[in-house]
Amino acid sequence: MMTSHPPFLDTSGRVAAKLGVPVHRVQYVLKSRQIVPSAFAGRLRLFNRAAVARIRHELNAIDARREGVNDGR
Repeated sequence: MMTSHPPFLDTSGRVAAKLGVPVHRVQYVLKSRQIVPSAFAGRLRLFNRAAVARIRHELNAIDARREGVNDGR
């Protein structure tokens, strides 16, 4: 018999805590990259693992571009 587990979803605050970044950076990425929530709990936006991975990728890309600019490239 196969058991199904409910999906594990995170709020933007929990995503920020997991990634070790301020919440405003996660909120910026969500808005500027138009990442849509997987679900809602009342007014809370909830994000699945794929969305968290994309947020991580976008933050890393922003940091890489910033480092490139600061290195004089």
